[in-house]
Amino acid sequence: MHPDIKKYIPIARMIGDTFGTHCEVILHDFSNPQNSVVYTRNNTVTNRQVGESFTEYFVKEVLLSRKFEDDCSVNYMMTGSSGQTVKSSTALIRDSGGKVIGALCVNIDVTCLSSVLSQLSELMGMEPPSLALEKEVEVRPHVKEIVDDIIDQTIGSQDVELLSREQKIELIRFMNAKGIFLIKGATDKVADRMNISKVTVYSYLDEIKKGKKEA
Repeated sequence: MHPDIKKYIPIARMIGDTFGTHCEVILHDFSNPQNSVVYTRNNTVTNRQVGESFTEYFVKEVLLSRKFEDDCSVNYMMTGSSGQTVKSSTALIRDSGGKVIGALCVNIDVTCLSSVLSQLSELMGMEPPSLALEKEVEVRPHVKEIVDDIIDQTIGSQDVELLSREQKIELIRFMNAKGIFLIKGATDKVADRMNISKVTVYSYLDEIKKGKKEA
């Protein structure tokens, strides 16, 4: 674990213990994107385990959200491990040089609150308020730098010339599942780092999508 990430463990523990078991706190270390989860507190909301990776929500609801300001995106909605309604917030963690190295995520199970709101609205003859937030997509100037670094860390120091076709597809499959290719310029970056053409990247992505449909 990066030493600057480790400093956030007491904060993560404090948040989790203050708000109780319905509040899950997760620390990510992006130096290893495939195994970014390095600490959890109350991991019963999404059931995330140490050694797992970040989800597609990081790109879609944090980096691509118009609500993403000051390295933080708050109160976006997602689904928990058992289908719960979860309100989430994520803050980026930077090292002393200003480089993004991880993230602190807070996930709160608001399923019960949603049910109560619905019942109260019914009693009052009102339409129940929606907890779903509108998904906004707008690339911020510094987002590309963050995603480029995740791509670099995902591929790592391995010699791409020695990777088999299947290994290259698996790398692209991982990045596609995390929403990396939603970022403008990501395809060029991946093609450059893997020393393949953009056409080949698109071909692999098409193969991955066809595989999902057949499955």
